[in-house]
Amino acid sequence: MQTLRRIIGIGTIAAATFALAACGSDDGKGSAATSSVATSAAAPASAQPTFGQLPAQSTGAECTADDIVVVGGFGATPKITIPDTCTPPTQLVVKDLVAGSGPGAVAGQPLTMNYTLITWSDKKKLDSSFDRGKPFQLTLGEGKVIPGWEQGLVGVQAGARRLLIIPPNLGYGAGGNGIKPNETLVFVTDAVAVGK
Repeated sequence: MQTLRRIIGIGTIAAATFALAACGSDDGKGSAATSSVATSAAAPASAQPTFGQLPAQSTGAECTADDIVVVGGFGATPKITIPDTCTPPTQLVVKDLVAGSGPGAVAGQPLTMNYTLITWSDKKKLDSSFDRGKPFQLTLGEGKVIPGWEQGLVGVQAGARRLLIIPPNLGYGAGGNGIKPNETLVFVTDAVAVGK
């Protein structure tokens, strides 16, 4: 009987050790490390594996700004290609593709922006001010655009072309404005004017 208790006890300890090892460790290698800029956004609790449960298999690592291919310079309608080899980032990713000049945008300043929007799930263009021939105007910090723009355009300089990869929690979340639920958004923006 004592031998059976020892075997059960050792088996329980081994199972617990295996379950803890299966949960993995955080080695600090994420999109923030490989992207030029990433803002912090806490991962939802549902994304964390529960004790003793293996995490879901993904199709690849999270994409970084460098994984997105953008063809075309400032002022030209961009051609944006999203790869199939990585998953959408869970944090806001911001990268200047073309440097601007002058002071960077701060809250309260008017901005004039051109943009093209590609949705991650189907990799199709959903909207483009370039196609309409009319830039979009906003005042940074007024809350009239999605949080991914409010955060992602801080510091943008006139003449900059900026890539924004916006996770659902900083975009349209469960859906709205013709966007699928929990869609990751990829914008290429041109800062036509900052502070004017």
